[in-house]
Amino acid sequence: MIALARIGVFARGLSGFRRLGFVFACGAVSALGFAPLQFFPALLLGFAGLMLALDGADESPHPLRTAFLCGWGFAFGQYLIGWHWIGYAFLVDPSAHLWQMPFALALMTSGVAIFAGLACMLAQYFWQDGAARHFVFAACYAAFEWLRGHVFTGFPWNLQGYGWGASLEILQCMSVIGAYGLSFLTILLGASLADVTWRGAYKIPAMMLALFVLLWAGGALRLMTNPTQLVPGVSLRLVQPNVPQREKENSVFYARNWQRLLDLSVAPGKPTHIIWPEAAPPQFLFNRSPASLDQIALLTGASGTLITGATRAVRTANGLSFYNSLFIFGPGAPVVYDKFHLVPFGEYVPFAPVLNRLGITKLTEGQEGFASGDGPHTYALTGAPAVTPLICYEIIFPGAVTPRQGAQRPGWFVNVTDDSWFGPWAGPYQHLAIARARAIEEALPVARAANTGISAVIDPYGRITAQLGLGVMGVLDARLPKAASPSPYARFGDLGFGLLLLAAVALGFVLGRK
Repeated sequence: MIALARIGVFARGLSGFRRLGFVFACGAVSALGFAPLQFFPALLLGFAGLMLALDGADESPHPLRTAFLCGWGFAFGQYLIGWHWIGYAFLVDPSAHLWQMPFALALMTSGVAIFAGLACMLAQYFWQDGAARHFVFAACYAAFEWLRGHVFTGFPWNLQGYGWGASLEILQCMSVIGAYGLSFLTILLGASLADVTWRGAYKIPAMMLALFVLLWAGGALRLMTNPTQLVPGVSLRLVQPNVPQREKENSVFYARNWQRLLDLSVAPGKPTHIIWPEAAPPQFLFNRSPASLDQIALLTGASGTLITGATRAVRTANGLSFYNSLFIFGPGAPVVYDKFHLVPFGEYVPFAPVLNRLGITKLTEGQEGFASGDGPHTYALTGAPAVTPLICYEIIFPGAVTPRQGAQRPGWFVNVTDDSWFGPWAGPYQHLAIARARAIEEALPVARAANTGISAVIDPYGRITAQLGLGVMGVLDARLPKAASPSPYARFGDLGFGLLLLAAVALGFVLGRK
């Protein structure tokens, strides 16, 4: 108790650059809660440290400005460590893009951290000693996490709720309150731990720990009573060619890469549906390569289906428009889906006329950006449930992965991606963890084909039923899990999260008056 009290006094007494360095370190430590380490205590302790710093900010000469810097410094540390994999994308063509890496990584992480800074500044405006501050802080921070996922196209990567990736049981609550709701509860639990150093107050931390024990028990019961069920007659083959990004864009390897896709697809077995990754065909357009279409026809035969990511071009009055697309080849004419949620600086450049003059271009080959589709959409398939395609990071957006209300609910998601851009370690694991979260939220299975891995099949409860590891060339043959009944989150979206925020604000108001 004495040691904890001293820690509390020390953290609350910091000022200036020492305080900023402390919250940065807390944020950096909190990033260890995300994949691939998934050490969730670090995430909780990080928020406890931020809470102590905000307690000290309340006593500073300029509390609002100090609180903003505390939130910004914490998030900057968390994002810089948690998103370090972004730097790998600049190493694909270092002669053109390496100089941009430190600027892009620092500017992106520091810019997005402004959301957390504003959240802490707003919470500080209503700050007071006691339990009320925990509920107000958690509501403000979680609300700005939601804004982070929506403003300027959004980037909801490593939401705080994903820090529970090591506990599939706790993740089950996302079927009701979604990733943002679990993020709110996670922030509240972490922040409440600061009370342990505040006059030995254990009441709120104990209540929050008890709540998470109940969440774990409920999740365990849900998993126990809902075993994975399989769709009869559907056999998937996920092809993982493991082609490094540099070799994908080098014409010397085009023929080899194409033949590798074909050879892997015809490996022993009898798949009904073959899935290739994002942009799998090597730098050619299907509508300009009749020979490739003939080979696909031989591959699929009379009743098989091939689903693949590929680039396509459409001629318009202004010239050619390029799309990052997904093709479904099978009986009848091919079906084409165009990616609707594009990656800034990866697939298009915001404010391109200005930034291009500064030498800033998109990371993918060519100067022209991709045009955006009008998804998401659901497509009928021969011999399998209807499917909603999601290309690469389209799957990271909670509540935005299925067609609007009134449209047909899909029976599964197919997520094609090329995570070779994300580096050889943290990025692909984080992307897979996010795909598991979408499966739980929507109660739908996910078949995920990744160029360099991790390819996987995920059931509607987030269980990985089959997986092909990172950096491996091969195929993953697996059965398709059945969809579960629509979850509360699938029906009502972020309504549960909104109710949690309202309850927290109301409770904070009541406790504050008391």
